[in-house]
Amino acid sequence: MPRARIAIAALTLVLAAIAGTLLWITFRGEDTSATVGGPFTLVDETGRTVTQADFEGSPTVIFFGFTFCPDVCPTTLYELTLQMQDLGPDADKADWLFVTVDPERDTPEALRQYTSAFDSRIIGLSGTEEQVAAMAKQYFAYYKRVPMEGGDYTMEHTATVFLMDSGNELFGTIGYGEDAGMALSKLRRLLRDG
Repeated sequence: MPRARIAIAALTLVLAAIAGTLLWITFRGEDTSATVGGPFTLVDETGRTVTQADFEGSPTVIFFGFTFCPDVCPTTLYELTLQMQDLGPDADKADWLFVTVDPERDTPEALRQYTSAFDSRIIGLSGTEEQVAAMAKQYFAYYKRVPMEGGDYTMEHTATVFLMDSGNELFGTIGYGEDAGMALSKLRRLLRDG
């Protein structure tokens, strides 16, 4: 079992690196055919339907993950929580979204319980399989259900944090394991210029 988790964690990091590289190329302007972001319809932690329009007008920080994630998701949300503390009141200028890639298990209630362990400004979003797939496609976020022994499953997924400006245009990304100072600098620029 530990060997399987290590293999999954390693694969997740490789996929995150690939996704981050592709986004970096896109962000540099070498591939102008790809547009990251777009309209979506999901459900927040209270069960209320939300769309992209609910988050327009302010920068948005988006991370795709799932509540049963053994390490990448809790680590990323914990790091975002620390960065939000470092940003102080400026963190209120952005919307902070945790979008599940496992809507079968991650109900609004499950997301509310999960995100309560982190900064209260992080909002969990879920929806139908189709709604989640549509949003992930808009953000080029990879995910895949992976069966495990005993009938359980886990999710492989992109470990990149997407930084979207107030017009829902890609401003940048934060890679999994990126230097904390660099990540905080990117967030400060997003809040200042995005």
